[in-house]
Amino acid sequence: MNFTQLTVFREVMESGSISQTAKKLGRTQPAISLAIKNLERSLGLSLFERRGRRLVPVPEAQYLLAEATMVLDRLSTVSGTMKGLRSAETGSLNVAAMPGPSAYIFPRFISQNIGPDANFQTTISSRSSPQIRELASTQSIDFGFADFDEPEGKLPQYNSETISSDCFCVVHRDHALAQNETVTIADLDGQSIGTLHGNHPFPRKLAVAFEQEGASFESHIAAQFFQPLIPFISLGHCCAIVDPLTVVTERELDISKGQVAFVPFDAPIRYEYATLTPLHRPLSQLATRVKDSWMESLFTMIDEIGARAELGVPSVEA
Repeated sequence: MNFTQLTVFREVMESGSISQTAKKLGRTQPAISLAIKNLERSLGLSLFERRGRRLVPVPEAQYLLAEATMVLDRLSTVSGTMKGLRSAETGSLNVAAMPGPSAYIFPRFISQNIGPDANFQTTISSRSSPQIRELASTQSIDFGFADFDEPEGKLPQYNSETISSDCFCVVHRDHALAQNETVTIADLDGQSIGTLHGNHPFPRKLAVAFEQEGASFESHIAAQFFQPLIPFISLGHCCAIVDPLTVVTERELDISKGQVAFVPFDAPIRYEYATLTPLHRPLSQLATRVKDSWMESLFTMIDEIGARAELGVPSVEA
């Protein structure tokens, strides 16, 4: 018993005619008759009684029709699903992004790259960068977007594609530095600087850069990501050195109501992002397409605000 025999059998049951079945399936009548004979031979019983030119099904044929219909419909569903996966139209997408981009930029991108009629499940999680690296290491997501940090200890099991970019200094619009073409470390000597808390690599880089320049790095306000610093800056409590996506987000959402200004930060410090994919979990066509499109979109957003995006060499952590 095979797929072709079951297909022919179902059509003969529905039409009651060898000739009509042959016409519908685009086969010859002898081929249809042979398929039915081979099916009967494999089952060891006759499925039809020949009455002139008509085929009258025996009771056992009615049972086989019900079973064959379930099998054929299931195969059709599986075939359609696989075609959809191949063309990135169905399946599932499980992604994660750090809190700043996950609040607006990342969901907007995902929604723009998934059609409203797409037949798959999408899950977007907001996680810290260390959590995203852990999810990628445990093969729990299709891809994640995080701040880049050099792995320590046991090497995680993920691929990392990095993009580096220039930073910006955010100040109140009435601040003296708001009119500068660029802001340097010397300009920020002794200024109150809002920054990221915890063990984030960026404040560590800033502290080292300020120390090398002989400048005082004064940080009295810290947040998990840059956007919560914007209200403090808009009220004149501090300034901050931020990544390009914070600039893009603020220009889109205008959290400060126009109270802050972004000035290019002229210092040998670049912000580094990483798009992470599990090393031992092959990406679907859908995930590959969305991930590659995200990298292109990220590159474009950074370049459009003059932050000079540079793509790092993809690395495999093993």
